[in-house]
Amino acid sequence: MGYLAGFTYALPFLVFAVFCLYFFRDPERRIPGGRIAVSPADGKVVSIKGEDPATTRVSIFLNIFDVHVNRAPVAGAISAVRYQKGKFRVASREIASSQNEQNMVTVRQDDGTNVAFAQIAGLIARRIVFRKQIGDSVKMGERVGLIKFGSRVDVYFGPEWEIAVQPGQRVSAGSSILARKRQSDAVA
Repeated sequence: MGYLAGFTYALPFLVFAVFCLYFFRDPERRIPGGRIAVSPADGKVVSIKGEDPATTRVSIFLNIFDVHVNRAPVAGAISAVRYQKGKFRVASREIASSQNEQNMVTVRQDDGTNVAFAQIAGLIARRIVFRKQIGDSVKMGERVGLIKFGSRVDVYFGPEWEIAVQPGQRVSAGSSILARKRQSDAVA
């Protein structure tokens, strides 16, 4: 009976350990090429919204079962990083984009265009990790950080981008194409 009682007490810890191993997985991804932007996160596209006439926001909700490693949506140099304290509201809701704790990152591409993305904490997520600094170069699809335990990533595109996803679509970090650069904006 002693062995069974010990196992009963240890079982919740074992389940938690297995869950953590699953949660913090970091699979390799095949990164596509071309004049595209890839998803910085695994999850479901919950909205595509014009922020102003020149900016479109693509919002991706990561549930607790998604991979939470974040990747650079485009290649370029980190030109800005801005951390904002905030609330810990449910990340799938629109209000999370403006009120939740977040880390806003801007990547400046070689052609001078910018793509920004925000790592947004959720109800359970209380820790945002970003491993790059201003001036660091990143490759498209490169690992740049993670958000722990359920969250949201918003990606901001200028008018030179054509959005390639729809609300409700599932995307994978580094391999799903979120947007394509318009041909009229091609740099010779």
